[in-house]
Amino acid sequence: MDIIKVSSRSVPRSVAGAICAVIREGGSAEVEAVGAGAVNQAVKAIAVARGFLAEEGTEAVCLPAFDEFEVSGETKTGMKFTVEKR
Repeated sequence: MDIIKVSSRSVPRSVAGAICAVIREGGSAEVEAVGAGAVNQAVKAIAVARGFLAEEGTEAVCLPAFDEFEVSGETKTGMKFTVEKR
C-alpha cells in the first residue's frame, strides 16, 4: 500500500489526484497527516478523490485511525486514513 503524506500546505486537489492514481493502481491508499491543518487538507483531498472516483463508477471508503509518526526525530500522534475501493 502506498503512503501519501499530507501537510497543512498541501493542495487538496493535487493530493486527491495522487490518491486516485494509487487506488486505480493498487486498490487502496494510505494518507498520513500530523497536525490540525494537515488533517483538514487530507480530509478535503479524500472527499475530492471520492468524487473523482465516483465519476468513473468506483466507490471509495475511508477508514480513519490515530497513529504515531516520527517527525524530525520526535514521535507525534497524527491521523492515518486508509482509502479503499468498495
